[in-house]
Amino acid sequence: MSSKNDSEVPGKPKRGVSRRGFIRGAGIGGGVLGAGILDKKALAAPAAEGRFVGPGAVPITLKINGKPQTLNLEPRVTLLDALRNQLELTGAKRVCDRATCGACTVIINGKSVYSCTVLAIDAQGKDIQTIEGISSGKPHPVSEAFVDKDGQQCGYCTPGFVMAAKAFLDHNPNPTYEEVKEGLCGNLCRCGTYVGVRQAVLEAAKEMKGGNHA
Repeated sequence: MSSKNDSEVPGKPKRGVSRRGFIRGAGIGGGVLGAGILDKKALAAPAAEGRFVGPGAVPITLKINGKPQTLNLEPRVTLLDALRNQLELTGAKRVCDRATCGACTVIINGKSVYSCTVLAIDAQGKDIQTIEGISSGKPHPVSEAFVDKDGQQCGYCTPGFVMAAKAFLDHNPNPTYEEVKEGLCGNLCRCGTYVGVRQAVLEAAKEMKGGNHA
């Protein structure tokens, strides 16, 4: 029985890549990658074409509460970190940092969004609203209702709830209790003040001239 590999038999066509060839190719490729040559080319080509920025800080402009804010940030910085660490807008809270609790909720283009999941650089050109920007000389009706209906206890999750409630009421000004319950299901309260929160949203709906009076 012949011990020759099929690829070494004279006159027999080669099928694909031999094991020896694969190992040789993998060794060369691994050496190039390990030396950083491929990495440098991969980074340099897109940068030259202007498709990518970073990894260092780059200038970005965010429209927050109606005003443009120019910052120098690394592209990896989240909107939450930009708000808290760069602009001192600390209403949005860092709790889970993985889009499960809602404490960092802000409103972007009219929709409630977890700011820990959005890169600041991707929020450019969008209308960003934080809890610091919803009042105009006096507390927003949602904020007042949270106080009147005891919709908070420790208060750490409250800004996120207020922003989620405002976005909800902007789209559904006349909700039922069940609709409020479902509409705010993306926000968690470790103190368990859900009944007060839902009553506060119904009360705010009335104050905002579109509420359910039943």
